[in-house]
Amino acid sequence: MTNVFTRFAGLLLTALSLATPVVAAPPTGRIPATVAKTTRLSGPEKAFVMAAFEQHVALSYAQAGLSATGLPLDVYRRALIGFYHLQQRGTASAPTQVLSIIDFSRSSTQKRLWILDVAKGKLLHHTLVAHGKYTGEDLARNFSNREGSEMSSLGFYVTGATYQGKHGLSLKLHGVDAGYNTNALSRAVVVHGADYVSQQFIRQHGRLGRSQGCPALPVEETPAIIRTIKGGTVLFANGPTQAGYRSNWLSLDPALLGFARSKGLLGQVG
Repeated sequence: MTNVFTRFAGLLLTALSLATPVVAAPPTGRIPATVAKTTRLSGPEKAFVMAAFEQHVALSYAQAGLSATGLPLDVYRRALIGFYHLQQRGTASAPTQVLSIIDFSRSSTQKRLWILDVAKGKLLHHTLVAHGKYTGEDLARNFSNREGSEMSSLGFYVTGATYQGKHGLSLKLHGVDAGYNTNALSRAVVVHGADYVSQQFIRQHGRLGRSQGCPALPVEETPAIIRTIKGGTVLFANGPTQAGYRSNWLSLDPALLGFARSKGLLGQVG
């Protein structure tokens, strides 16, 4: 069985290297049940899951039309690695496979928030989002996890409960990235709507307005977005290269295991 599986994994890897995202076929097969009882992948089993994951990245990116929206493929891939790692650890608990991505390497005048249904490969929302007052003017340059910094924080978050605040319907965020955003809750870094997040503000000032560190959204879109992402979904805030973001959530091996389990590639886990 192992020889057959090894040959299959090799053929899948070769096919993926030659195929384009649009025409590639979904992977088939399962890892042997004995492997499903472990917490680590190795050898041909890991090669199989790696191939399936990379194919999933490419296919879902193409299916959701993300290239045309300006979301870089490498940012999307990093977000998915963290997404599946968080699922593997049980940190993300929402039954829906919703993933939010903010790319703070883009200008504030550009739509830099994407909300996706990962299971369906569907883009649900794509809109503007503000950064913190001391993170930068138009471009986000400085990030902090410090109380009172009024800067945005990079990394992975898990969404919490909603509440009615001074900005109306708002959503709490739990920062789960050590060293980057774990003070989000105590800093009251939340998702909320703001008048300064609009095309009109951009026309008047050449950039969006800025928050005290919150990812503020266009007022008219905020309720629908919050309803979509509340209650345990993953949000990833990416920054420019010079920000030097490094995270344990970007470790590939646990993400591959989480991906394999979510796709039923491990058979019955004992």
